[in-house]
Amino acid sequence: MSAVLESSLPAALESARTDALAQGLPYAGGVSPSTAWSLASSGEAVLVDVRSNEERVFVGHIPGSVHVPWATGTALTRNPRFTRELEARLGGKDKVVLLLCRSGKRSALAAEAAAKAGMPLVFNVLEGFEGELDDDQQRGRRNGWRHHGLPWVQD
Repeated sequence: MSAVLESSLPAALESARTDALAQGLPYAGGVSPSTAWSLASSGEAVLVDVRSNEERVFVGHIPGSVHVPWATGTALTRNPRFTRELEARLGGKDKVVLLLCRSGKRSALAAEAAAKAGMPLVFNVLEGFEGELDDDQQRGRRNGWRHHGLPWVQD
């Protein structure tokens, strides 16, 4: 990442970037759902939901988020056009982007693919929309966007 781009990042993203470098992550880093909402709602970053359309419709989605699926359909077939679609929806490769999925795993893979495609400012939203499975194999009780009480709507 260029020094000019890095120096203009909000403090939370500079910290995430530093942590990512220390961990050897292949993308810019990860941020909490609360940090992601703060950055997206202030216009400092674009929030991109990489879940399937079915997930967004049946589980809910974040108002104002951009949708570019990492995988499609109920079988979650990998979208081979993901990075091209992401770049087209954002209008370039230099935007600060926050990727969100169900638990933070697919969005990490999507962030890695975006970084490999020349997008240096793509961050993963940790915990995702529904969060990790708890001991009862249920989501939304331990962590995640909805668990933190952040804005979302359901169709």
